[in-house]
Amino acid sequence: MCGIAGIFDTRAKRDVARDIVERMATVQTHRGPDEAGFHFEPGVGLAHRRLSIIDVSTGQQPLWNEDQSVAVVFNGEIYNFQSLVPELQALGHVFHTHSDTEVIVHAWEAWGEDCVRRFRGMFAFALWDRNRGTLFLARDRLGVKPLYYAVLDDGMLLFGSELKALLQHPTLDRRIDPQCVEDYFALGYVPEPRTIFAGAKKLPPGHVLCVRRGEPIGETREYWDVHFAEEAVQSEEVACAELIERLHESVRLRMISEVPLGAFLSGGVDSSAVVAAMAHLSPDPVTTCSIAFDDPHYNESEFAAMVAQRYRTRHHVEMVASDDFDLIDTLATLYDEPYADSSAIPTYRVCQLARKRVTVALSGDGGDESFGGYRRYRMHMTEERMRAALPLGVRKPVFGALGRMYPKADWAPRAFRAKTTFEALARTSVEAYFHTISVLRDRERHALYSGGFRAQLSGYSAQEIFRTHARRAQTEDPLSLIQYLDMKTYLVGDINTKVDRASMAHSLEVREPLMDHELVEWIARLPSSLKLRAAEGKYLFKRALEPYLPNDVLYRPKMGFAVPLARWFRGPLKQRVREAVLGDRLADSGFFNPGELRRMVDQHQSGIKDHSAPLWSLLMFEAFLRKVVDETGAGVAPEPIRAAS
Repeated sequence: MCGIAGIFDTRAKRDVARDIVERMATVQTHRGPDEAGFHFEPGVGLAHRRLSIIDVSTGQQPLWNEDQSVAVVFNGEIYNFQSLVPELQALGHVFHTHSDTEVIVHAWEAWGEDCVRRFRGMFAFALWDRNRGTLFLARDRLGVKPLYYAVLDDGMLLFGSELKALLQHPTLDRRIDPQCVEDYFALGYVPEPRTIFAGAKKLPPGHVLCVRRGEPIGETREYWDVHFAEEAVQSEEVACAELIERLHESVRLRMISEVPLGAFLSGGVDSSAVVAAMAHLSPDPVTTCSIAFDDPHYNESEFAAMVAQRYRTRHHVEMVASDDFDLIDTLATLYDEPYADSSAIPTYRVCQLARKRVTVALSGDGGDESFGGYRRYRMHMTEERMRAALPLGVRKPVFGALGRMYPKADWAPRAFRAKTTFEALARTSVEAYFHTISVLRDRERHALYSGGFRAQLSGYSAQEIFRTHARRAQTEDPLSLIQYLDMKTYLVGDINTKVDRASMAHSLEVREPLMDHELVEWIARLPSSLKLRAAEGKYLFKRALEPYLPNDVLYRPKMGFAVPLARWFRGPLKQRVREAVLGDRLADSGFFNPGELRRMVDQHQSGIKDHSAPLWSLLMFEAFLRKVVDETGAGVAPEPIRAAS
């Protein structure tokens, strides 16, 4: 795994600022501590920070083709590179390394922009073709690896693996995008393609950007999307057998490494399935890493131990205190943008543990989105049956009124939270799902924002992100629709972002077999009844795994990777929450209604209501303002820069 960065002059061949490119690489040293590589020529500067995984001795970057006309800086892995090499050699290309990186430059020469369609892996790369005067940026299909870019007013294009690389350039427009503040308080992250800063963007998953010097900069182009189109299966038994075969193939591809390799083992279905497959494929015991919590409500370690014992893995467990909240400022610096998933804390810790033992770890991320594993999917499908019984014109006024009148009951079991159900029934399917997953609901965000900030938003709602993706989903199946929405938003903006930053903070490469695009495409074609059946999510996956995993692992209630926020905010973090949420930094931002901030803090700390999720979002936003905006000079208009001599 690596960090990439660079500057490209889209208009002429002006010299790029070497010191800026070098800083762009240096701030990403955690992504690649082994070595740095640079290339400069008129109008181009490329930088690479390397974490050596494959072809440790000769895989340095930037890596060139035979005549030194095409160079690439690359973050990720091309898992099928070994099968592409002979095909490219047959076309006359000569390889000088055993690195998957070299496949990229020759594939570009052979197939041009379509080269990305041939790659099976996780990747973000920038390719410079001198003869064509072209910079080509590409990101993998499911957004496992990040890629940020910006086009400055003077025509310089910046790119980097993390936003902090772009922030090294003084002319980047660092003003905070108001719409992204709305997105964040709705979703807990800033979704693609925008970033919190007006001048920077994320390259969306499954997209490329091809920029030719002297030509107008066009739009990004999509080269892949997942299509949910049900196909008949011969039988459940046949489908189970094929699923296991495909899982093993995906895991096998991700076990290629010249450095120590292991796996995360949480005790959940997905990570346990990956470990079982690794044990089947490896002649040696698998190294597994788990964290245990001292609070039994959040501790899954006994289930991880069951799997470790069954497969005789080299299992490593570390205890994490339930009051492990000293990472708040660290996380704000890592993510560069406001990020409110509190499971970032245990994810950071398990990556820290794993790096003591291995350099590469396989994870189970992506299984819930593909196989239909989230509890919210079951709730949504129950609501869908109710929505189908009455037209929206009837539901909206009736259930809308009931939702407004019914008291909020966060303390009650979910089945008795009628207010939330009534509100969902008064909406369309897409609006209802957005309502379900929102950190703060529409009315809560409206109350949170100051009048001035609401005016600045001019009626914009983060809900528009879901509507945009829904229009492209090409499915009428209600489960497939929300799976598609999650793959475009939550999986990329939350899950993949969390794992990438937490792992890279410790120079650890994480590979996700359940996000193999060929596996995801196959699962998307399965009938929804094989994913969610009655109250059982991941129906086919669990059935296929019955010979490999204990029933206690497969069929126990899902716990998730959570931390006790509600208790923290009434106990050890009580004063910090008050100081952060009610302090000068949030007040000075102008985004918030001070009365609403005080009401939320007082109600939560007195036990009247549980506002833990919104308060965590505010706490992390305040940390972002202090650690990123204030310390880097972000949040301001571009500064002038002296032209290079």
